[in-house]
Amino acid sequence: MAARKRRAAKPRPARRRFGRESRAARRTRAAEIVRRLHVEYPDARCSLDHRNPYELLTATILSAQCTDERVNKVTPALFARYPTPDDLAGARPEDVEELIRSTGFFRSKTKNLLGMADAIVERHDGRVPDDMDALVKLPGVGRKTANVVLGNAFGRNEGVVVDTHVTRLAGRLGLTKHTDPVRIETDLMDIIELDEWTDFAHLFIHHGRAVCKAPTPRCEECVLADICPSSRV
Repeated sequence: MAARKRRAAKPRPARRRFGRESRAARRTRAAEIVRRLHVEYPDARCSLDHRNPYELLTATILSAQCTDERVNKVTPALFARYPTPDDLAGARPEDVEELIRSTGFFRSKTKNLLGMADAIVERHDGRVPDDMDALVKLPGVGRKTANVVLGNAFGRNEGVVVDTHVTRLAGRLGLTKHTDPVRIETDLMDIIELDEWTDFAHLFIHHGRAVCKAPTPRCEECVLADICPSSRV
């Protein structure tokens, strides 16, 4: 019997092996990612419109399960009616619900907003606190919301905001293997320079919206394709 001819195997594209990289190599690659994204998105910033810490805190609570664009359409009327935490603390729930209805989950958000405002008035003399421990004790405020406020309203880098975009991009770029936001944040804080923590989230959010989309990333347009282990290019 004639020996069967083996079918030639099709060549496969070389697979990047960033999964085995050292911490030092990952830090170097992370720095290059940040550098390139700064060039790509020089004006990246918080997309929630605000004029002070109270407005940013309120807008961030409203942004849960809602787009920033929608929140920005709602907050002008909300802040015109309740310009301070003291004003909001004295609001009727049904009035707040009507103003924020289009952001979704408006009943639970109203409860959080009124609780947050009341706590600020009672515990902090009507001023939004500027430290993590105090912020996360406010109703409706978790670590992500506190990081948004600290980084963008107070200029304090105490952590990295981990939202859906940051979670998706950090995983695709091989900067973390975790899916839990706290563990993702810990991984990112370990490899990103502290003075970049706030900007890092803005850069990832902008890139996630523009290029590294879910479920299909536009790898052919991505400035990170050659240093991304998930790139299809």
